Amino acid sequence: MDQTHASSPLAGAVHDLATEVVLALRSGDHLATVCGAAGIDEENRTGIAAARVIGADLLLPSVLYGRHPHPGDVAVLDRAAREFPPKPDAPAATAWSHWHMISTLQRMAPPVPGAAAPATCAEPDAAWLEEAPWQAFTHQLSVLAPLAVPAAPSAVRRAAANRAVDLARGFVRAVRRRDWLQAAGAGRWLAATGGEPATLGLERGLDFVELMGGHDPRVTLHVRAARLMAEARAR
Repeated sequence: MDQTHASSPLAGAVHDLATEVVLALRSGDHLATVCGAAGIDEENRTGIAAARVIGADLLLPSVLYGRHPHPGDVAVLDRAAREFPPKPDAPAATAWSHWHMISTLQRMAPPVPGAAAPATCAEPDAAWLEEAPWQAFTHQLSVLAPLAVPAAPSAVRRAAANRAVDLARGFVRAVRRRDWLQAAGAGRWLAATGGEPATLGLERGLDFVELMGGHDPRVTLHVRAARLMAEARAR
């Protein structure tokens, strides 16, 4: 990840934003600004592109702690959704990520002063997930891990809940292949839906994934989100 971090300004901005999300998740401080701490505002083009990569996870601390997001973070996410809409031929995962950004803004944040309200975005099709082989299914769900949050129903979430065994198989496969980001994303889905097989040992598996892949803050982000959701379910 150190090489990736140094490879481009965008990669560095994604790294910094993910790191700040992790810090906010650990502290529970809903007033802290993720983007401000990373030196990003709504006029920073590279930062806006990085926010598009992070997606709705930019507001994840507020989502998981049930608190109001910082206005600066809302403004950046809103700008990212407007600046980078999916093209007509965009992959399904890109369309779903964009839909989730808009739905998260509508659910979590008041309108940005002076800005038009986000356009209504219809939920994309998810039929392709139902027949996908478990390996491809796990890959796609890990890309869409930001959708794995409480109180955010979607066709993707229903597919994840219905195919928990396939996700568990994919989690184990990703660990064996040392694909820590995919393993963390799959584990986050399993924690969000609560459908993992008892024999999986998800908690210990996530500990191992974070130990081995924690140099990538996106891995830590997914693992921390999984832990918070599992703790909330246990209460």
